[in-house]
Amino acid sequence: MPLPNPFSVTRRKKPEIDALSVLNAIPDPIIVIDDEGYICMANPAGEAFFGSSANILKNTLLDELIPFDSPLLALIEQVRHSSDCVSEYSVDLGTPKIGVKNVNLQVSALYGTGNVVVQIEERTIALKMDRQLTHRGAARSVTAMAIMLAHEVKNPLSGIRGSAQLLEMNASDADRALTRLICDETDRICALVDRMEAFSDDRPIDRDAVNIHEVLEHVRRVAEAGFGRNIVFREHYDPSLPFVYGNRDQLVQVLLNLVKNASESVPESHGEITLTTAYRHGIRLAVPGSAEKVQLPLEVGIRDNGPGIPAEILPHVFDPFVTTKQGGSGLGLALVAKIVGDHGGIIEYDTSSLGGNFLIRLPVYNFSKMDE
Repeated sequence: MPLPNPFSVTRRKKPEIDALSVLNAIPDPIIVIDDEGYICMANPAGEAFFGSSANILKNTLLDELIPFDSPLLALIEQVRHSSDCVSEYSVDLGTPKIGVKNVNLQVSALYGTGNVVVQIEERTIALKMDRQLTHRGAARSVTAMAIMLAHEVKNPLSGIRGSAQLLEMNASDADRALTRLICDETDRICALVDRMEAFSDDRPIDRDAVNIHEVLEHVRRVAEAGFGRNIVFREHYDPSLPFVYGNRDQLVQVLLNLVKNASESVPESHGEITLTTAYRHGIRLAVPGSAEKVQLPLEVGIRDNGPGIPAEILPHVFDPFVTTKQGGSGLGLALVAKIVGDHGGIIEYDTSSLGGNFLIRLPVYNFSKMDE
């Protein structure tokens, strides 16, 4: 019987990796188009993107899902003729079912089969981060302006108002109307400066575990008792949602501002506002101001059936002094963006749905970490 060789190396037999399992684990939507233009395969992310199961997508012509002039169809034809891998960035890809989404596309030939592989990268997260950086920059600009106004404007305004009150004591009825106008206008300017001073508060916020559904319920009751008494409120909540790591009062301020804006956008009759919550798995973002990536899985939505925000001001919707309301100051959404940013979260305006729809992503309260 031969002796074992002490220098021989025993290699561990590794299990075979299933290529389909790897494909299904990729978070980006991937579909395969055959030589006749039919979808012959879709991974789970692809099913979610198109809002249909793989069984339904299979044997469906791609041009039945997307517009005939979609850049994706042209890219597929280009790959069929050249067999190269082509990419195109910031493409609007939409279907009647999913609406329009801004994506990056990568199309490559599956050699020897005549099929084409399409990889879709949703740009939503990148856009959210770009917007969040813009919102924070705008908030810093308003902060500097608020500090300047508080010191250089409010003191003279107090003198103007005091002088007007003294003149009012000995003024005629006609002149008293003018002095009252001076007092009212100085009060209005002071109130505007007071609102801007909120941007200059850079103190760390006091955060704890917050039940976002209790916050939404409080906001709904306040709205129904006042400005939203003639509006129908609908609720689509995920009852298993964990606690938010936030400041309850500030979250009330944010959501009340968004609900009030929504109430001013809906039709006078049959106005509807829908409050939603959801848990979005697997979202990790490097939020500005944080050294590490954080999870922002908690999504809160305020949707209305109004006309939505005009496309021309969408890129600046969270900038200060940008407003569509007659007589509005344009500070409400800028302050909302600042507060959400102070929570380590992000806010965006969703253009893929009808009406107005603001979405907020917030961090989860980590009980084990907080108890350390």
